[in-house]
Amino acid sequence: MFGAILGDMIGAPYEFNNIHTEDFTLFTSRTEFTDDTVMTLAVADALMEAYGKDETEIKYQLVRKMQAYGKKWPHAGYGGMFAQWLREKYPEPYNSFGNGSAMRVSPAGWLYDTLEETLQKAQWTAEVTHNHPEGIKGAQAAAACIWMARNQYGKDEIMAYVTETFGYDLTETTDSIRKWYFFNETCQKTVPQAIRVFYESGSFEETIRKSVSLGGDSDTLACIAGSIAEAYYGVPEEMKQEALKRLDPRLITVLEKFEAFLSEKNGKKSG
Repeated sequence: MFGAILGDMIGAPYEFNNIHTEDFTLFTSRTEFTDDTVMTLAVADALMEAYGKDETEIKYQLVRKMQAYGKKWPHAGYGGMFAQWLREKYPEPYNSFGNGSAMRVSPAGWLYDTLEETLQKAQWTAEVTHNHPEGIKGAQAAAACIWMARNQYGKDEIMAYVTETFGYDLTETTDSIRKWYFFNETCQKTVPQAIRVFYESGSFEETIRKSVSLGGDSDTLACIAGSIAEAYYGVPEEMKQEALKRLDPRLITVLEKFEAFLSEKNGKKSG
């Protein structure tokens, strides 16, 4: 999940100060994690806790973990409706199609063996809050890209699948998008752009730089694009170390637990 975390951190300083250039310093004193990282790791924790369980248990753990993490990191930059959801005693989904469902879904893209199961679990991670069809679609599309990338599908195959399955128009280039792109927190105006950035980039770092250069909700866009790029390219070790320097130790523990969980699971599978 380093890809999502690094995208969030690197994009955060430019969320309301869009720079429209790929030429910028990756790590500064303002490079820090936000709600994207917190909720991504909350989802990871929940999916590990409920791995192999049914929909009811998985959604219960998702709500429990997300609310718990929200209390631990109450000033991470949550949107208004989600911040209210975090505080509710009996939280219910609120028909959102915001890009929060896609920015936190990356653990689902890594955990499951089949694309079908990945899509199902991505849907459940969205539905506890973002139960609007567009909110669900955004989460599923992002998770599908991660699953396909880590399973050695080519970029053209990934693009074709997303276009056919989710109906996103992925033909507009990043140079064209940059000319009109604006701050928009919907899945519809974030997920296709993030996927296109990944498609045009030749490395993990280039993916992050292109994402930030588009402007808009830059931390979330880079979080989504970065999560896909990690599955396709991997993440340079030096960038991982920069992320760890900026993460709360409690979040590092969850990240390490997730990586160990994946390693054990994949080891059993290959064995």
